[in-house]
Parts: sequence; C-alpha cells; structure tokens
Amino acid sequence: MTEVSKKLLYWTPRGLCLAFALFLCVFAADVFAEGLGFWRTSLALFMHLIPVFVVLLILALAWRWEWVCALLLTMLGCLQIWLMLSRHMPWQSWAIIAGPLFVIAALFLANWLERKELHGGR
Repeated sequence: MTEVSKKLLYWTPRGLCLAFALFLCVFAADVFAEGLGFWRTSLALFMHLIPVFVVLLILALAWRWEWVCALLLTMLGCLQIWLMLSRHMPWQSWAIIAGPLFVIAALFLANWLERKELHGGR
C-alpha cells in the first residue's frame, strides 16, 4: 500500500464522518423558523443537535478504536432505518441518512482491518 493510499484510507472516514455531522446540523436550522423565544429556541436547537453530538462522540472514539466506530455507526444506521420505517417514511428518506452511516462504517472497518499497515506495525 502506498503512502498516499494509507493516508487516504486513514483520513477519508474521519473527514466523511465530520461532513456527515455538519450535514445533520442543517436539519437543526428549522428551529429558527418556529418563532419561539430565546430560551425555547435554545432548548429546541440543543434537542435537534443531539444526533450531531452522538456522531461527534463516535468520531472521537474512532481515533483510538476504529472497530468501535464501525460498530456504532452500523447500529446507528440500523436504528435510523427502524425509526423511519416505523413511521412509514419513504425509502429515500432513510437512505439519505442511513446510507452514509453504512458507507462511513465500512471505511472505518477497512481502516481497522489495515491498522497494522496504516500505523506502521503497532
């Protein structure tokens, strides 16, 4: 494996996970259209940002344990599918959220499987 491909395999899932967290932040912006007061808007914003905090926490765990991140992101994707199917939402809705979670989880799994080569035999 070349140095470039090692760095790409190491940084791509981390960058995509961060980008996914930023993507989820977009969905929290709808609280500003509610016309609530400052404190109620702050509480609603915090509640809408809980999934972002969960994804960022999982990303923080990934720097030490890639396999944990792969497992948690897969579980999060399955939970998202289950929640959306129980609400009878169309498949496009859950594919937009759960699909990237599965792709990022697969990249973290590949990162973990190649950890010896990526980390120089550690």
